[in-house]
Amino acid sequence: MQLTERRYYTPEEYLELEATAEYKSEYMDGQIIHKAGASINHNRITGNFCAGLNFAFRNQNYEVFMGDMRLWIPQKLIYTYPDVIIIADEPEFFNNRTDTITNPQVIIEVLSKSTKSYDREDKFAAYRTIPTFQEYLLIAQNRIHVEQFSKLGKKRWNLCEYDEEDKNIQHFV
Repeated sequence: MQLTERRYYTPEEYLELEATAEYKSEYMDGQIIHKAGASINHNRITGNFCAGLNFAFRNQNYEVFMGDMRLWIPQKLIYTYPDVIIIADEPEFFNNRTDTITNPQVIIEVLSKSTKSYDREDKFAAYRTIPTFQEYLLIAQNRIHVEQFSKLGKKRWNLCEYDEEDKNIQHFV
């Protein structure tokens, strides 16, 4: 058995590497985690959600971004790529980088077998440290099921679940 040495990167080193990388990676407190490609269902759901949201938000003060927009979570030292981000008003960019935002109001993740536990637990905990963050949607890709977490107050969140019998997601943005 051969031990491998773990290398810790600074956020600046990560951003430099990410600028020329062929594939997206996330950054978690010194570690770089390579992202796997998404399934066809994942892409369909994300694309349909973005198209529907862009249509619904016409003439409103919201902007929708897909998975190529990086999010910086300073309290947890995490750079990540949520599947969909909704911003109210103007985006706030980290260090004037137009590829990294800091003010999401709504984050949507399409779940996969390999990420669903992380998305529900550690990632959600990290997202909750963002002051502007108000709603979190977790969408199953292998069945009709959405979990919607809405912020009620400091450290208080409400969960609503939707399945094939539900018609609309309520209280969205």
